[in-house]
Amino acid sequence: MSKAQETCLEIDLKALKHNFEYLKSRLKPETKFLAVVKAFAYGSDASEIAHYMQDLGADYFAVAYVKEGVALRESGITKPIMVLHPQAVSFETLIVNNLEPCLYNAKVLHEFIEVAIAKKHTAYPVHIKFNTGLNRLGFYEKELDAVLSKLKSTTAIKVISILSHLAASEDLTEKEFTLNQIATFKSIAVNFAKNMGYTPMLHICNTSGILNYPEAHFDMVRSGIGLYGFGNSEKENKNVKPIATLKTVISQIHTINKGDSVGYNRAFKTEKEIKTATLPIGHADGIGRQYGQGKGFVVINGKQAPIVGNVCMDMIMVNITDIDCNEGDEVIVFGPHASAENLAAQAHTISYEIITAISQRVKRLILK
Repeated sequence: MSKAQETCLEIDLKALKHNFEYLKSRLKPETKFLAVVKAFAYGSDASEIAHYMQDLGADYFAVAYVKEGVALRESGITKPIMVLHPQAVSFETLIVNNLEPCLYNAKVLHEFIEVAIAKKHTAYPVHIKFNTGLNRLGFYEKELDAVLSKLKSTTAIKVISILSHLAASEDLTEKEFTLNQIATFKSIAVNFAKNMGYTPMLHICNTSGILNYPEAHFDMVRSGIGLYGFGNSEKENKNVKPIATLKTVISQIHTINKGDSVGYNRAFKTEKEIKTATLPIGHADGIGRQYGQGKGFVVINGKQAPIVGNVCMDMIMVNITDIDCNEGDEVIVFGPHASAENLAAQAHTISYEIITAISQRVKRLILK
């Protein structure tokens, strides 16, 4: 890795390969692998990640919205792409781009069938989502008969998978709840197959489901955060490698006299003389205001430098009083040796939020 000369996000494809191979090692050979690349591949680079994963052998991709799927198709991705949260206004675009919708309630099921009929499709591939306890999206088990009736009334679509989402698979104190979710899903799958005369692919496991509930791998698993280097536990974090390193540089160093203030609203006032470094990264780049006032930190020459005062739109100031550094030196915001989880914890949030928040104006560097 080269030294940063500006704010940039380095994406390490070797680490991605390691994570994919580790997660695959936890599966039976016949179990398919769906790579979740929504939200710019968790804040990295969706096109680069998807192409690399396609070459590595991922079977499926998932995005949140149709626009994300279109971007992947336009970049040359040919593997199946499931859209997890499609909106009816985008159904025609979805079909034109050979994307596969996840249908989650009676309204979207009906509306998609109408569009598929209008486009004269037969057996267009769809996924049906059931809510087994997350209470976010999905049909309830009690709605299964109505779903089956609707499906039997048309040849325009064909269900190629049914899925659900585990609510607390990383929390083993919630094991009973998770096992109940899995049992409900199995019941739905059995009744679906009995009534439709065929069994679509089944999938319920996210990253922590892959690691903690091998009995629920079924036909396919879905991994997002694990691919990007976070195992959702201290134990599993040792088995995966963060793929992204957010770097910046020191633009200017100041000596701040006792009693002086730093930044907007004079939010920080010194009790003694200190030295600060100004860095070209701020809340417009994804480092939110919640990291100000000493809650967040960066790493300079191996030492933590807490953020001083309020985070600005394009800059932050950090305390370097006890750090030997110079203008132009490299700064690590997060990476393999400065965990995004640790940084996020300081602001009472999670790694998912900080890594997906990194602005698209931050330069991406792909390390191959």
